[in-house]
Amino acid sequence: MNICDFLSNTGAADDVAIVDGQRHHTYAELRAAAATVAGSVSALQLAPGSRIAILGPNSFFWVASYLAIMKLGMVAVPLSDKGTSADVRRSISAVDCSAALVDRRHLRHDPAAADFVTVITDDVLDSGQDPYWPETTTEAGSDAVLLFTSGTTGAPKAVRVTHRNIAANTESIISYLGLERTDRALVILPFFYCYGASLLHTHLRVGATLVLCNSFAFPETTAKLLEEQECTVFAGVPSSFQLMLRATSFAQRATPSLRIIQQAGGKLPPVMIEELLAAKPHAALFVMYGQTEATARLSYLPPAMLTEKLGSIGKGIPGVELRVLGHDLEPVPAGGKGEIYARGPSISPGYYGEPEGTSDKFTPHGLRTGDVAVVDEDGYVFIVDRRDDFIKSWGYRVSSQEVEAAALRMPQLVSAAAIGVPDDVAGEAIVLFVTVAPDSAITTDAVAAACRRSLPKHMVPKQVVVLDGMPLNASGKIAKTRLRDLAAARASSALAHPG
Repeated sequence: MNICDFLSNTGAADDVAIVDGQRHHTYAELRAAAATVAGSVSALQLAPGSRIAILGPNSFFWVASYLAIMKLGMVAVPLSDKGTSADVRRSISAVDCSAALVDRRHLRHDPAAADFVTVITDDVLDSGQDPYWPETTTEAGSDAVLLFTSGTTGAPKAVRVTHRNIAANTESIISYLGLERTDRALVILPFFYCYGASLLHTHLRVGATLVLCNSFAFPETTAKLLEEQECTVFAGVPSSFQLMLRATSFAQRATPSLRIIQQAGGKLPPVMIEELLAAKPHAALFVMYGQTEATARLSYLPPAMLTEKLGSIGKGIPGVELRVLGHDLEPVPAGGKGEIYARGPSISPGYYGEPEGTSDKFTPHGLRTGDVAVVDEDGYVFIVDRRDDFIKSWGYRVSSQEVEAAALRMPQLVSAAAIGVPDDVAGEAIVLFVTVAPDSAITTDAVAAACRRSLPKHMVPKQVVVLDGMPLNASGKIAKTRLRDLAAARASSALAHPG
């Protein structure tokens, strides 16, 4: 099998595959562009299995490059276009890339990207390059993509994703979402992120349309585009929905075409799930859970169960087994707490060039997710928190997600993130960072009072800090490492300037 053929051969020639700005590109045009890129890459005479980086925002060229690399039996290495030249150099060096396919817009922003690797730009699409589209068969267990983790709990690692992994995860997601050829997905998530990649894989596989939106820094534009483009599918991470619900006209817009909403990439507080259901009652809301090490998705909660199992990530997707194991690595009883482990054909074989990291994460019991959860009597999984995000305060292990959920019951808040900071008395004191909806007036004392009304004393934040905007990583998730740095800087400044 070759995953490029699996993904790109379904779409009808005249159907629109990619809407990139004002341009609508058909499946015939996409396949022709991929063949043109493949011709240019093949001229480099690289060996099968060579790593080729892709660098730039979501675009028609990005998708064509991705397909071309895999068609040639090489390994695509999508890189974040949000990082620095040093970040790019580090990633390219970490996996020994032989070349890079780079968007000219990115080169104008960061010309140094061309200094340390052979570069092919999107000029190739207009260069008259002879197309090359060989008949290829690739071993299903060979690497198709190296996806870097988001680095929310440590340094990013390159996850090996095989042709088999992508095929299994793609078919599973399509089956439970019920995606169709007529669907139009608005894509705000970058394709270098596994969640964004899953949108690309699934919609290409069914011959649907992807409408690219690289302007989520202006979320109102996204709300408008969703309606104007008559999109049927919308996917986001918690910060996406927090902004859309509380800082745009999304909830007030009719969006009659919208039929599927996908939420993953972290826990969306129950109060905001309820707001989303109220705002878009005509759309099926799928709450999902996944990791880069699992290609993308691991579990989903059927829309019909949202009210009954509010706050749950559901059960394993078709083909995936989720187990919550205790310290003895045995399944916990209903109501018991343990760590989520996962098995299935979409689980990666490991990290590139990191045997120790691989053995720690990919265990005989399955993929060790790092998420602590409980299971109810019906087998539905509820995440308590990331193992590394618990706050050890006053002798308790406090779930940062519970603190955040309590704060977000205030409609004036757009987002909230709780962290622990060293404290001589409590061990760790809870600091809550929040952002506020436009034109809302709210005090830190009011936020703290709201938390006191719904949380036990040991979970109430010692300090509330209002930010103009949450620091986000390249995938759109709140970057708690940067909040910890900010808290440390604030503490140092307070010591240096008492009073």
